[in-house]
Amino acid sequence: MLSITLDKEKAVVTLEPDGALSATDFETAVKIIDPFIEEHGKLSGLIIAAESFPGWEDFAALSEHLKFIKNHHKKVKHLAFITDSAIGDFAEKIASHFVSAEIKHFPFSQRKEAREWILEKRRRS
Repeated sequence: MLSITLDKEKAVVTLEPDGALSATDFETAVKIIDPFIEEHGKLSGLIIAAESFPGWEDFAALSEHLKFIKNHHKKVKHLAFITDSAIGDFAEKIASHFVSAEIKHFPFSQRKEAREWILEKRRRS
């Protein structure tokens, strides 16, 4: 399951997976996020918070995840990975070549700092 929290005032979405990701998780995220982007143009930030990377239920989930990234990466200004998994460092270094958002990795214990980073970047833009 994927918990999706949209802070409309700050234009920040927080995604928190609890277990392997499913295709339905990404379909639900699109239903919540896309209407906001259509109305406001972009998200100031996207926070992905998971102590460890949960993986995907199946190939359909991976496919939906890649489609989600393809369709949204130009509409997110800042991306914070909050995780103790090594994938956070990987994402910060490698994903920046494939997405237009500024990316930063934070340890799982630094959720507040990650949100503050996005909000500070939002104030400057």
